[in-house]
Amino acid sequence: MDKVKVLEKYLPPEAAPLIGRWIDYFKCEFKISRNRNTKFGDYRSPHAGKGHRISVNYDLNPYAFLVTTVHEFAHLHTWNEHKQKAKPHGTEWKNNFKKMMQPFFEKDIFPADIKHTIVNYLNNPAASSCSDLSLYRALRSYDTRQESITTVEKLPLKAIFKLKDGRVFRKDEKLRKRFKCTEIKTKRIYLFSPVAEVEVVED
Repeated sequence: MDKVKVLEKYLPPEAAPLIGRWIDYFKCEFKISRNRNTKFGDYRSPHAGKGHRISVNYDLNPYAFLVTTVHEFAHLHTWNEHKQKAKPHGTEWKNNFKKMMQPFFEKDIFPADIKHTIVNYLNNPAASSCSDLSLYRALRSYDTRQESITTVEKLPLKAIFKLKDGRVFRKDEKLRKRFKCTEIKTKRIYLFSPVAEVEVVED
């Protein structure tokens, strides 16, 4: 099946032809992946006879899928230019992400709030990667999701929640940027991102 037709199922359709051209131009293996709780997408540089590899989670909404895809292609482009000498989200990557986003801005593909958040992030080189949280929130606001799914930051203290793997936790206090949570069964402490998606356990 034509790759552009496949991409149109996951991306805003007008973005699919350019992403298809990038896959060919960079000779990249592009994989639509199962859901991964810890990341939206992944880039692997050439290694052991394999070329560039990018994977993006299948269950992202079209805007999140596109931003993640461009994010990973910016890693690929930065690796081609600098190999291991550039920091993963350093100035070189930011410059490439900005350049590679431009065609999609020109096509007016993104809603104003997402575009505004991306521009803010890219215009502030001093911003740490935690500023990605505001972009994450803007993107997730376009999800169509079940009412039972929420994020850790929205839960009250001491709320009980579970993960997709069935483990159950209690939300405890905030430590800098993450929330301390206790696994009910083992009493072990884990740190959760504020935007980790969880399911509320009703009393």
